[in-house]
Amino acid sequence: MKFHVLTLFPEIPRAFFESSIMAKAVQKGIIAYDLVNIRDFALDKHKTCDDSPYGGGAGMLMMTKPLASALDSVKPRKKRVIYVTPSGKKFTQNLAYELSRESDLVIICGRYEGIDQRIIDSYVDDEISIGDYVLSSGEAAATVIIDAVYRLIDGVIKSESLEEESFSDGLLEYPQYTRPEEFLDQKVPEVLLSGHHEKIRVWRLKQRLAKTMRMRPDLIAKARESGKITKEAEKMIEEITRIGEQ
Repeated sequence: MKFHVLTLFPEIPRAFFESSIMAKAVQKGIIAYDLVNIRDFALDKHKTCDDSPYGGGAGMLMMTKPLASALDSVKPRKKRVIYVTPSGKKFTQNLAYELSRESDLVIICGRYEGIDQRIIDSYVDDEISIGDYVLSSGEAAATVIIDAVYRLIDGVIKSESLEEESFSDGLLEYPQYTRPEEFLDQKVPEVLLSGHHEKIRVWRLKQRLAKTMRMRPDLIAKARESGKITKEAEKMIEEITRIGEQ
């Protein structure tokens, strides 16, 4: 997959692409990236890329011509174009899986008060929000989306590492422990030291259910609707609920 990131501050996403697991994926040729500096397409010597909005109001908007030229440089009509914005649809793990099947993603990093609606109407396929809050940096939001997507591509991370992550099957992940066996007067649960794989599986499922019920009960309802809650899990939910009511 190749990520085409259109930004006024390419140094921000560049650090991400040159670090950690992403850097290894790039070195292996699994991931490629193109950081397009929108200022390179500005029409004046000052590299101006913002202007006041029609109708008045606070803040500035990204100018249409530099951004359109930047988009044209990566031939977006043959690629899926994403604009990260607080007013977009909510980013989810399911959407991350969907995007991971694309060969190219073009991501527009907004700044100021956003971008001209005509750019959205003419170029953008998806307006995506990473949450119900506002950032000053579209680059930060774009990096979140890229991070969630690229790790799902074959060869980046071992598939077994993805199987029981939070949201992989509608539930949150179970608690994890490593050495030492005792820390701050707390011991690792005995079942994890038993070597009994079935007991460990059952314990982990129950822990996932309990945490999801406590932190995100809405996910339980969604998992039921999609048929992801098994009869075994339903019995555990009844037990967890009964204990909680005592």
